[in-house]
Amino acid sequence: MALGEWISVKSSQELYEIQMQVEMEELKTGPEGERKEIALIYFAKGLPEQQANEMAADAIKDTPKAHSLLVKEELGINAEELKGSALQAAVYSFILFSVGAIIPLAPFWFAKGFNAIIFSVLFSATGLFLIGSAITLFTGRSLWFSGFRQVLFGLIAAAITFGIGKIIGIAVA
Repeated sequence: MALGEWISVKSSQELYEIQMQVEMEELKTGPEGERKEIALIYFAKGLPEQQANEMAADAIKDTPKAHSLLVKEELGINAEELKGSALQAAVYSFILFSVGAIIPLAPFWFAKGFNAIIFSVLFSATGLFLIGSAITLFTGRSLWFSGFRQVLFGLIAAAITFGIGKIIGIAVA
């Protein structure tokens, strides 16, 4: 998971950097076309056409300012987000997935067979509910709705994984 996180962040950063370079090249080779794009951006935001054209003319004189504006408004790229570390994201991903993996495995340290499976499901459901409930701090949704939705989808995924393991002959306990 950590390697997947690293490659995902790194690939996104590289893609955005290329798009930003292309935008800078367009500014250098076709400033008039870019000025028109900036004017359209301002006009689309509700400014009168004349004011949008004046502001675009001012912006195009300052290449870094024009570039920043086009990157943000035309490409939808927040340059500040590109400063994140792919390695840091990978480390956090590794730690969080490792901690998350302990929850369903812990019962197998003190129980065996069917009892371990039951405890594993209960521990997992509790952890999933807590995570789903915590998400409501950011979403504003109902604590119960988010908690039970997380439990439902998490247990469905676990059941599918368990079923595949049974089909291919993996012994759980």
